[in-house]
Amino acid sequence: MLDFTDFRRIHTALKLYLFLICLPFSGFGKEPPNLILILVDDLGYGDLGMHGSKQIPTPNIDRLGAEGIVFKTAYVSSTVCAPSRAGLLTGKNQLRFGFNNNFGPDQPGFDPEFKGLPLSETTIADRLGELGYTTGLIGKWHLGEKPQFHPLKRGFEEFWGFLGGGHNYFEAEADGEDLLSPIYCNYKTPGPLTYMTDDIGNESVDFIRRHKDSPFFLLTSFNAPHSPMQARSDDLTLFTHIEDELRRTYCAMVYRLDQNVGKMLDALQSEGLEENTLVVFLSDNGGPTVDPIANGSINAPFRGQKTTLLEGGIRVPFIVKWPRELNTGVEISEVVSALDIFPTFVRAAGGSVSSKEELDGMDLLPFLTGSGKTIPSRPMKWGYTVSMAYRLGNWKLIRLPDRLPMLFDLSTDMAETNNLALIHLDRTKAMLQELGDWDHRLPQPLFLEPPSWRVRHLMFYDVEYQLEQPD
Repeated sequence: MLDFTDFRRIHTALKLYLFLICLPFSGFGKEPPNLILILVDDLGYGDLGMHGSKQIPTPNIDRLGAEGIVFKTAYVSSTVCAPSRAGLLTGKNQLRFGFNNNFGPDQPGFDPEFKGLPLSETTIADRLGELGYTTGLIGKWHLGEKPQFHPLKRGFEEFWGFLGGGHNYFEAEADGEDLLSPIYCNYKTPGPLTYMTDDIGNESVDFIRRHKDSPFFLLTSFNAPHSPMQARSDDLTLFTHIEDELRRTYCAMVYRLDQNVGKMLDALQSEGLEENTLVVFLSDNGGPTVDPIANGSINAPFRGQKTTLLEGGIRVPFIVKWPRELNTGVEISEVVSALDIFPTFVRAAGGSVSSKEELDGMDLLPFLTGSGKTIPSRPMKWGYTVSMAYRLGNWKLIRLPDRLPMLFDLSTDMAETNNLALIHLDRTKAMLQELGDWDHRLPQPLFLEPPSWRVRHLMFYDVEYQLEQPD
């Protein structure tokens, strides 16, 4: 009878065989790269040094940007965690398969067995596994806690982390629930938490080192700086000059996040993997800046926050680095989407995406390799609970149920403070029509948030946001 060690050896051999088969067909005619997606949670757009933060030192993320490509106009497909991740992992706008709400208490009339990423959808881990990659997820999942939605059934071969949307940073319990839920791992017995952000960083470094000899895809899914707001005491001492306790804690959490991104980058360098590893850094949505969900973040220079379709809710930090193939120290202003990561990774791995897959994302590699091509302009649409938005060129329309539509010219008003809907009435009508045509063809939601949450989301469109960086 085979034991676990024998199984792992056979599995590794099969992966190597698939890798060697796929190697000649790599889209670049070379050894396929390792693929790492660093996904962070509820990070404020303005809370990185490269985006102008004066309070939080983020040298490692800034270094990643300086050595790679920074997208200045990058969007996620939703303004909250779970739908954003559903779009990211499938390359499709998640509304097309009914995932337009975040997880909340079960609502009457909806079957909780469907409360997760639909089994009909193929994930990026599925595709990369077919191409011979070892696939791993470290950290937060948040795409369904029922057994059928488990990451090990959605294309990931290794998983260390938790299934829900948030977790205590210092404690986990074997039979715990919610913020104290267990840490699951299928390749070893997990030890007690030290500090969640450090543990995710350490487990990611361990994954890199264990799989350095064959191509791998690693999704490092930090829950920082998502609530609960808990920082290491030594990190808090670095920010004692910040009077606001929430902001101080947030700054300490982002600092620690940056340190662990640095650990991963250093591991790639020390293992000789840096040159041929494609690394992406992304936030899942904008930071929540307003009570009762505030985490102390700042989305300056944008108005809005998590749960709103204003720029502050959906425009995020997005960095790509692949030294072997891509330019360094480049900023790109054309619009890109997190949905583009799926086809870009598949293409880099030597695969292809067919029109039958009906992805919404675009392979970005032809535009990032110094070919002189510019990323074409594309219409983009968003929906979240009762709100919808549509960007066409520099024009952006937001439709809410309790007011007239809002129309902004982002080329002159990136803070979305000047509603031009009645001044450009023909454009408003045309964009409303196109948005409505798309909306009424979408399937019914698989689950809903409570009505009280939707009321709160609408309130966040009416508050005053901080549009400048604090000193």
